[in-house]
Amino acid sequence: MRVVVQRVSEASVRIEGDVVGFIGRGILALVGFHQTDTVAEVSWLAEKLVGLRIFSDAEGKMNLDLAAVQGAVLVVSQFTLYGDATKGRRPSFIDAAPPDIAIPLYQHFITALRSSGVSVQTGEFGADMQVSLTNDGPVTLLLERNAS
Repeated sequence: MRVVVQRVSEASVRIEGDVVGFIGRGILALVGFHQTDTVAEVSWLAEKLVGLRIFSDAEGKMNLDLAAVQGAVLVVSQFTLYGDATKGRRPSFIDAAPPDIAIPLYQHFITALRSSGVSVQTGEFGADMQVSLTNDGPVTLLLERNAS
């Protein structure tokens, strides 16, 4: 599983012009699933995301997590995180999990985040979405957890 984490002052996702998810201060999480991912990787990454200390404290140091700043998470599925463009010019997505594997993992990720007490908004799995954000910092991280 891969998650692109962006600290935002706000973010939204639209489908056919309608806003389906919006957050203020928090994290935009673009999530992609590998075909071998399991609930274990998803749970680990949800816990990791919630506990990331990427928000500034009173001294300007990245020392605070989502709960400390009362932040939210906007989760957007993005199978293209497993695109491989090492050969040719058109990416291959063979490593990305097919929907029958990815959808339950995506739903588990959202449930795990919500069960930690974090406010969560989402896009729609598989939809053509337009994502808008104001990256705060900018702060962008890539988290990854592979099946072992």
